[in-house]
Amino acid sequence: MSDQAFYSGLQSKLETLRTEGLFKPERVIASRQGSEVVSQDGRTLINMCANNYLGLSGDRETSDAAAAALEQYGYGLSSVRFICGTQTVHKELEQKLSEFLGTEDTILYAAAFDANGGVFEPLFDENDAIISDALNHASIIDGVRLCKAARYRYANNDMADLEKQLIAATEAGKRHKIIVTDGVFSMDGTIAQLDKIVELAEKYGALTMIDESHASGFMGKTGRGTHEHCGVIGKIDIITGTLGKALGGAMGGFTSGRKEVIETLRQKSRPYLFSNTLAPMIAGASLAVLERISKSTALRDRLHENTAYFRKEIERIGFTIKPGTHPVVPVMLFEAPVAQKFAARMFELGVLLSGFFYPVVPMGQARVRVQLSAAHTREQLDTVLQAFEQAGKELGILKNQ
Repeated sequence: MSDQAFYSGLQSKLETLRTEGLFKPERVIASRQGSEVVSQDGRTLINMCANNYLGLSGDRETSDAAAAALEQYGYGLSSVRFICGTQTVHKELEQKLSEFLGTEDTILYAAAFDANGGVFEPLFDENDAIISDALNHASIIDGVRLCKAARYRYANNDMADLEKQLIAATEAGKRHKIIVTDGVFSMDGTIAQLDKIVELAEKYGALTMIDESHASGFMGKTGRGTHEHCGVIGKIDIITGTLGKALGGAMGGFTSGRKEVIETLRQKSRPYLFSNTLAPMIAGASLAVLERISKSTALRDRLHENTAYFRKEIERIGFTIKPGTHPVVPVMLFEAPVAQKFAARMFELGVLLSGFFYPVVPMGQARVRVQLSAAHTREQLDTVLQAFEQAGKELGILKNQ
């Protein structure tokens, strides 16, 4: 406790965040996740900000599957995978994910952040080049920083700039090149142009990698992901993703691809080698989720119906949204304090939302991010839309209404 200036400096920075409207408060809920949640103060809220795309986080079938795995395999392993932390349920889940994604093999991680953080350093070095989308997730950015490969960045979803960076890496004599992109960009709901990315990769002899955290389970005709949506299944070299969003909503991540890649990661990927095994009850529940969504697209179809309805109606009311078809719907409010006040007012009106602002999104691009779920009813969506209209008028956002 000798360096009081250190703590005073932190306190000052925190106060600055609060003053500038950039402080991120935590909303405490006292119930399971779902289309409705109970807040700490006992109020029931319609939940519009979870990554619970298929509505499976608080679903009874999901929790029953977790309970069955807990009973069979226990609470945890107290070990990493290569010592004594690999159970049959982990191998079964890796196999099922490979079948689902259309790849040869899959490796599990404690979190998707670890999957992205641990994928680059074992595979690439200073002789290679990583060409990364400017809006890629923080976990990709951090993973690239841990690697000695040359870094090239292209403007978000800009194929002309991507080709420019590929040419630069080629002219620099880089041995291996890999294009890295989010399959879906979580702040905007923008879908990567994977068909065009694959064409450029083939033209310049590059590998491809996508992060499917906001796509696995519901994008594409059968929910396989962005690569199915764009018609390039079997043409993506590395796929990372999460079990913590549509695929059950707990935690855990994965990397999937050619067997040579996955075996190398098992030998050299530090987050895999030095992190405890994914809890078996999560693996068991994830297996059940994959089996369920492989048999029927009902949840995926309902999600996309809800998305189309909400997008149409929120624009009719008069709000500005980012265009698209994804269940992430950014409602643009532009200024951080406005986004904070709007989210707070929606909370008072019984709707759980979060404001997003710099540095999570660019300065001047503050928003509330609505996330649709298959669990939402039409009645709930209409209630939310009414609250949007009321709050918008009260705060002067819908000025011409």
